[in-house]
Amino acid sequence: MTDQPERSKFAADSLAAPLRHSVFRRIWLASLLSNLGLMIQAVGAAWAMTQMTSSADKVALVQTALMLPVMLISMPAGAIADMHDRRIVALVSLSISLSGATVLTALSWFGLVTPPILLALCFVVGSGMALFGPAWQSSVSEQVPAETLPSAVALNGISYNIARSFGPAIGGVVVAAAGAVAAFAANAVLYLPLLVVLFRWRRVTAPSRLPRERLNRAMVSGVRYIANSPSIRIVLARTFVTGIFGGSVSALMPLVVRDLLHGGAQAYGIMLGAFGMGAVIGALNIGEVRKRMTGEAAVRTCALTMGVAIAAIGLSREPVLTAAALVIAGAVWMLAVALFNIGVQLSAPRWVAGRSLAAFQASIAGGIAIGSWGWGRLTDAAGVETALLVSGGLMFLSPLIGLWLRMPRIGGRDGEAEVLADPEVRLSLTGRSGPLVVEIEYRVAQDNARAFHNVMQDVQLSRQRNGAYGWSIARDIADPELWTERYHCPTWLDFLRQRNRATQSERALHQRAIDFHIGPDPVRVRRMLERPFGSVRWKEETPDGAAGDVLPVVATAAGSST
Repeated sequence: MTDQPERSKFAADSLAAPLRHSVFRRIWLASLLSNLGLMIQAVGAAWAMTQMTSSADKVALVQTALMLPVMLISMPAGAIADMHDRRIVALVSLSISLSGATVLTALSWFGLVTPPILLALCFVVGSGMALFGPAWQSSVSEQVPAETLPSAVALNGISYNIARSFGPAIGGVVVAAAGAVAAFAANAVLYLPLLVVLFRWRRVTAPSRLPRERLNRAMVSGVRYIANSPSIRIVLARTFVTGIFGGSVSALMPLVVRDLLHGGAQAYGIMLGAFGMGAVIGALNIGEVRKRMTGEAAVRTCALTMGVAIAAIGLSREPVLTAAALVIAGAVWMLAVALFNIGVQLSAPRWVAGRSLAAFQASIAGGIAIGSWGWGRLTDAAGVETALLVSGGLMFLSPLIGLWLRMPRIGGRDGEAEVLADPEVRLSLTGRSGPLVVEIEYRVAQDNARAFHNVMQDVQLSRQRNGAYGWSIARDIADPELWTERYHCPTWLDFLRQRNRATQSERALHQRAIDFHIGPDPVRVRRMLERPFGSVRWKEETPDGAAGDVLPVVATAAGSST
């Protein structure tokens, strides 16, 4: 629902524009409370671990336990989000996190928490949030129109970082006053508003004309789409590297406070709050940064600035200086992560949005989890200061990756193309019939051969990311004007999905290939059922009642409807 009287108050690209949509506004406010609870618990868990052990790697493992599930189960979570009602998936995942937080509260109340139990229950909470993330983020596009999606992504980042600004400070006060058990209990209670709001959301979805994919096939589809999308691959690689090099800040923060600043729980909360406040500042300026800088320039500037800020944190012994460096680090961290997030959201079509965002979550969480473990080990060996200086140096050098993996230019989200009618079929098929072989014949003037071949390389990526395999392009040696494109789909249902997953820009790409075609006849398309040896049923009723062989389907149609 949209509050029409408020429309004139906000420009479509302003940061506040998504808040005029009531569904997004309610979910955003509830998620703010949920994020606040998560930050409070994180303070309690990290501080509880410092009280139970002096081992730096075990303290850093608290961050790993919360983030590792995101890396491990993000792709199944993304597939589930794309296959099922995202509202139901979000409710189930929040219930898992609520259960973990409740058990942790009860065990802490009775004094039964040990380092392994704390890490295990942090892993449970993290698993729930890993399942929740893709469903929540991919549903944002269903809550706001496309033109306000970047602002909605930024607002979700602000929600997390407002909580990160005030949650740790509140958590420090809560832990100092009532112990870690109170922090765990607060997290459990603050999950409830988001559960209520999602339960009341009446999500409107168009029923799919095809059965949903099985989980394993959906995961393969997601991996295949990402593997054949150069822009998404680059963003994910840059995200992973940023997570590894920049994860030292949150992983080592308790040790920075304890060993470098000689502070307590309240000081820890304040320092995390400074980082979160900087992140809010960064999120508020995402729109301006995107207007003034290219994606590569913005990410490069963020990395250079964060490298200097991390080194300053390692060298500082004054709380005020450390807090100032954390504000700067938080701002550029938020800008970089939000730019990566927006890049993935605007590059992925709706059918694979959950899986693409899951891959993004896995990249950032995997980078942070691996980095946290590594920075903890380095701290044990060489100290907090050395670990932070190494982290800052690597972050400062990370823009060199842009020489090979330059950030793609991100525009608006690619629209969904019109659904194509099913091709004519005269052979009895089921959804599992297959493999399907598609052959498309083009007649291209010899002067245009190189240009046509270059376009077909992009067509190859388009076919493969939407479900095709075994793609090839061949040229007839006896008739050089004749080119044959050939690819496979596993089953008849996979073929129907593949031909209707193309976006508007992909359909335009396919049309560019067809425009090279010359001659009086249209592009010729054959769709054939491949028959391995021994698979043909020789006794089959044909339409006229006689027994006959199972013959391939041969159809002729325009190339745009392949």
